[in-house]
Amino acid sequence: MQPYEMSLAEASDALRTRRLSPVELTDSVLERAGRTEPHLHAYASIDAERARDAARLAERDITAGRHRGPLHGIPMGLKDLIDVAGAATSAGSRVRDGHHAHSDSTVAARLAADGAVLVGKTHTHEFAYGLTTPQTHNAWDPARVAGGSSGGSAVAVASGAATFALGTDTGGSIRVPAALNGVVGLKPTYGLVPRHGVTSLSWSLDHVGPLTRTVEDAALVLTALTGHDPRDPASLATPRADYRPAARTELTGLRVGIPRTYYFDHTDPAVEAAVRHAIDELQALGAHLVEVDIPMTRYVQATHWGLMVPEATAYHERTLRTAPHLYQDDVRILLEAGELMTAGDYLRAQRSRTLMRDAWSRMLREVDLVAAPAVPATAVTAGQETITWPDGTTESVPDAYVRLSSPANITGVPALTVPVGQDAAGLPIGMQLLGRPLGEDVLLRVGHAYELTHPARGLAPAA
Repeated sequence: MQPYEMSLAEASDALRTRRLSPVELTDSVLERAGRTEPHLHAYASIDAERARDAARLAERDITAGRHRGPLHGIPMGLKDLIDVAGAATSAGSRVRDGHHAHSDSTVAARLAADGAVLVGKTHTHEFAYGLTTPQTHNAWDPARVAGGSSGGSAVAVASGAATFALGTDTGGSIRVPAALNGVVGLKPTYGLVPRHGVTSLSWSLDHVGPLTRTVEDAALVLTALTGHDPRDPASLATPRADYRPAARTELTGLRVGIPRTYYFDHTDPAVEAAVRHAIDELQALGAHLVEVDIPMTRYVQATHWGLMVPEATAYHERTLRTAPHLYQDDVRILLEAGELMTAGDYLRAQRSRTLMRDAWSRMLREVDLVAAPAVPATAVTAGQETITWPDGTTESVPDAYVRLSSPANITGVPALTVPVGQDAAGLPIGMQLLGRPLGEDVLLRVGHAYELTHPARGLAPAA
């Protein structure tokens, strides 16, 4: 096994016991990125010199007995919305040409304090306002979309060009690309991970979280990210915790909700079959399956767009009026549409969100988590605009990809996407686990139990 092929947990153990050096690991990841970038384009920028300097510092510290923890010396990618002092934060847009961050975001500072090594900034759909990340190609089939808007982070992890990465999630932007590229993606509870220094799309829906090879890896990264930050008004006053799940597969007594409505509607047969098979595997591990009705499904799309569109437009108000030509057409049109929405529209969406949160809270009293597809279809061909379902109805690709993920953003509940197979073309399929607020430990326990019995698929090929 080459160092770039290691999971975070495997690499961390090798670094801690000095069977591998941070410099060897970083060089391996950089060399792998050199082979994958020409056809995948996961990164907006790579700073090899900075990465090697950080790796050499980590090597000196570890050799001197100053090991900082599981992330010390581990190469990572950060979505190009996340500020790192002295580095560009382009947000995938010409609007940000020449911009360099003056200080670290909270998450970048915490990862640096834990000794993680920054390889570079990963591509995002412009200002995270999309579900495809058009600059980046799917790790398993470059002719297909990577998913978005954290597509660069997912592809970097899936291809071995980063051991882990961070993304953001406003309507599925961690979980969608994770599912389409066969990696693990975690959208934490709203407010659990501070967003100070992270470019906003929609302040009341935005989340920051990890993309990793395994559930265990996601737990290690989440442990480093959490903790209150007063600079983010939504940051929860929760103590930092260790989220690492125990290495056991027994799920006896756990109640897993299986949706009767919504999540299996208009879903590709291969996706439904893989997810239902994975649910059966949870039952075999001792979980009790309970059918549930997903509440207020007819209002999901209107509520999500009713919140996101005006909030995004408010963030971009000044630039939209002074330099609209700098935006890509798809994003500019969405931002301009936000100017047509009334205060009443926004307030009705907020009221709907409150009702939806209450309804989900009641549902989650009956079960410990819900298991469902992460996205209704695997990665579509680049440029494809619609998906036609078996009953003949059509749906736009962005609407299809966001449909199953946005409820967790509206309600703020945590959601974890785990790879559970592939379709006939070899494209990855993901299962989504949704839990109670601050119930990340339960999701990680279940996801880890599943992957202990179904080891993660290998990395995507380099070419």
